[in-house]
Amino acid sequence: MRIITMKKFWKDKKVLVTGGAGFLGSHLVRKLKELESIVSVPRSEGHDLREKENCRKVVQNKDIVIHLAAKVGGIGFNREHPGEMYYDNILMGTHLMEEARIARVKKFVAIGTVCAYPKFTPVPFKEKNLWDGYPEETNAPYGLAKKMLLVQSQSYREQYGFNSIFLLPVNLYGPGDNFDIESSHVIPALIKKFSEAKEKKLKSVTIWGTGKATREFLYVEDAVVGIIKAGEFYNKSEPVNLGAGFEISIKNLAKLIKKIIGFKGNIIWDKTKPDGQPRRKLDTTRAFKEFGFKAATSFSTGLKKTIDWYRL
Repeated sequence: MRIITMKKFWKDKKVLVTGGAGFLGSHLVRKLKELESIVSVPRSEGHDLREKENCRKVVQNKDIVIHLAAKVGGIGFNREHPGEMYYDNILMGTHLMEEARIARVKKFVAIGTVCAYPKFTPVPFKEKNLWDGYPEETNAPYGLAKKMLLVQSQSYREQYGFNSIFLLPVNLYGPGDNFDIESSHVIPALIKKFSEAKEKKLKSVTIWGTGKATREFLYVEDAVVGIIKAGEFYNKSEPVNLGAGFEISIKNLAKLIKKIIGFKGNIIWDKTKPDGQPRRKLDTTRAFKEFGFKAATSFSTGLKKTIDWYRL
């Protein structure tokens, strides 16, 4: 099996990347352009992908569609906007894949989420466990909306022979992440909190939950490699995890970020707030077996790069 991505596969391919101006999307678009793909990035201002007609327009004459676009946020955002999280995400995916099929797009790469897994899943999460229970409640509307892309992908392959694949990346981080405290995920939120606390010389930082929950984090540039490899080599209906193969507790993550930033105050854990899913760590065996993907960036290296970028 070839596992080295070749420029000749991507060269001159007409690739649509929804969400291409976002965090993961901007890194992916940059890499695709290096591989000499012809990349299109629909912007939400002019192409609201919740509208079927807009989906029809953007997929015309495309070879590959990579669907990254999503309404996303941290636990707080998910709790406040569950209806939007479900409605916006399921409409975008459903319309886009249907119009891609009608337009005879050669391949559709659907990007799901680790939030699709059941709340209590044996660790490490294996793809076969995806349907063994209901997702963690605060993530469920988003996770289930994205999970329907897998159902659509598999049913379209069965009925129409449509070449669609479904990838499940774990939590991403890296330069260019969303640092808006109202909607960011845990790493950028902690980086911003500790940085501002240090700057203001505060005595403490308050963090949601108990700190006992664990998470796995995949550096954004590694995720890009995984998506590109899957786009080139993987053509099956089974979902595939993209992860880094480790887990860290939120408590230890906070201590690590605090140390790197140099904040000298205390951490206060607000135990009235939810922890979210108790543990997260993916089994990445299938990704390595099918298209040779293995994360290359150590967590300490990736975290330092992210903090350095934020400080610029």
